[in-house]
Amino acid sequence: MNDHAVDFGIDKMAALLGQVFAPWVQDLGLRPVSAAAHGARFVLPGNARLARGGGDGPGVVCGQALASAADTASVVTLASLNGRFRNCTTVDLTVHFLRPLPVGDIEVDVEALSNGRRMATTRVEFRAVGGGKLAATATCAFAYLED
Repeated sequence: MNDHAVDFGIDKMAALLGQVFAPWVQDLGLRPVSAAAHGARFVLPGNARLARGGGDGPGVVCGQALASAADTASVVTLASLNGRFRNCTTVDLTVHFLRPLPVGDIEVDVEALSNGRRMATTRVEFRAVGGGKLAATATCAFAYLED
């Protein structure tokens, strides 16, 4: 784990989720579970409100929820790696859906591919907790609005 990740641990990551994001993003319930030298892991808790409509079964998590989780988890991961929140804006977000994710807890793994002075790029992977199979990936690019 890098020095910044130690200084900006799980508690600060969780606090950041409640401080800088819109209330509807906070309603996702995303929670950090670990931070490492190049990324972090989160859990997106099961929530029937995140299911897309249609069908008689329990439903699958909608793509909008996964895109929001990817963006949010990436920003929090970058804050951990930087040792502080740096104001940034998303300049690109690409999501690839590989298989449906049933409503339930989802593991969200974020890896920082680059984290420079002005730009950062992350890769995010989604799996059902305990399921193991990769269900979706996202690549996010951010421009820092401050040094």
